[in-house]
Amino acid sequence: MKYLPLLFKNILRKKTRLILTIGSFAIALFLFGILAIVNHSFNAGLNVAGVDRLMVQNRVSIIQPVPQAYQAKIEQIKGVKQVTYANWFGAYYQDEKNFFPQYAIDENGYRQMYPEFKLSDAEWKAFMEDREGVIIGEKTAQRYNFKIGDRVPLTGVLWSPEKSWSFNVRGIYHGTPDEDTSQFWLHWKLFDERRAFGKGTVGWYIVRIDNPDDAARISKEIDTLFANSSTETKTQTEKAMLAGWAKQTGNIGLMITIIGSIVFFTLLLVIGNTMAMSIRERFRELAVLKAIGYTDGFVLVLVLAESLLVAAMGAAIGLGLLLLAMPGIEKSLGSFLQFIALPKDKTIEGVLLVLFIAFLAGILPAINASRLRVVDAIRRV
Repeated sequence: MKYLPLLFKNILRKKTRLILTIGSFAIALFLFGILAIVNHSFNAGLNVAGVDRLMVQNRVSIIQPVPQAYQAKIEQIKGVKQVTYANWFGAYYQDEKNFFPQYAIDENGYRQMYPEFKLSDAEWKAFMEDREGVIIGEKTAQRYNFKIGDRVPLTGVLWSPEKSWSFNVRGIYHGTPDEDTSQFWLHWKLFDERRAFGKGTVGWYIVRIDNPDDAARISKEIDTLFANSSTETKTQTEKAMLAGWAKQTGNIGLMITIIGSIVFFTLLLVIGNTMAMSIRERFRELAVLKAIGYTDGFVLVLVLAESLLVAAMGAAIGLGLLLLAMPGIEKSLGSFLQFIALPKDKTIEGVLLVLFIAFLAGILPAINASRLRVVDAIRRV
C-alpha cells in the first residue's frame, strides 16, 4: 500500500493520455457487456427448456398450421403423457413498436404443461370464467404498467378483418430471470371463434412425455404417423426448437466472438503502445530507482501495477456505465429480445479479460524497464 502514491503520481503524469487510456478500457468492457447481453438473450431460454416436452409443428414451417384433429392421434402414442396446443396471435399495443409474444392457448392443458410459470389459482379461475380474459407475464405487465382488472386493447394484423381486440387482465404469471415472462395468453375458444380463416387448425402442439430418454422414439413415431399426409409434421425437443429459432438469425455466438476478439486485440495494440511510450519517457526516473537500490523485480512489478491499475479504473467505469444503461437497453431491445440481463459470469469474465489485456500490454515494457542499465538510461536525452 505504501507505493500507491507513487503509482498514482506516475499514471497522473499525462492526464489526457490517462483519460483516453481509461476510456479505452471502459468502452471495451461496455461493448463486451452489450455482446454478452445479446448472446444471453438468445441462449437463456435453452437452459430452462423442458427436458420432457416435445414440439410438433408443420414440416414446412412453424407459420403453417397443423390440423386440430392430430391431438387425439398423438395422445394414443405410447409414452405420451399430455398434449396441448397454442397459436401465434401477432397483434400490437397502441403502436406497432409495442410488440410482445401473444398466444391463443388451450385453456384445458396449457397451465399444466408449463408448471414453471407461477400463477395463483384465483387468477387462473378468473381467467377461465372470462372469455375475454388474458394472463400476462410480469415482464410485459411491468413494461406497459398493466394491472389485474385493466382493459387492454390490441390491434390485430392477421387473423380477422376486425382489427380491434380488447381483453381483460385476469392474472400475471411469474418466473425466474431465465424464463420467458413476456408472454400474453388469450383464450383459444375466443380466438378460434373470431378468426376469419384457419379454423380447425392449431399453430403447434406441445407434448409431454413420460421419459425424456424416449424423446427420439416418440418424435419419430409422431412424424411417421402423419407421413405422406396433406400436413406432415416435424417433431423435436423443446430445446432443439428454441435453438433452431435462435440460429435463424445466424450464428450469434460466432459473430459475438469475432467482434469481441477484434475489440480486445485492438485494445491490446493501443494500450501496449501507450505503455511503451510511458516507459520511454521515464527511463531516467527508473534508472534513479535502480541506482538507489530498488531491484529489477521491483521495477517490473511497478510498471505492471500501473497498467493493471489503469485497467481496473477503466473496468469499473465501463461496468458502471453498463449498469446505468441497462434500463435503456431493455427498453430499446425488449421488443425484439427476451431475457435481457447481464450474466454475472460474463461480467466477471469481462473484467478478468480487461485485466489480462492490461497484463499483456504491460509485460514487454515492464521487462524492458527491469533490464534497463542505469548508465545507459542516464545517458539518454
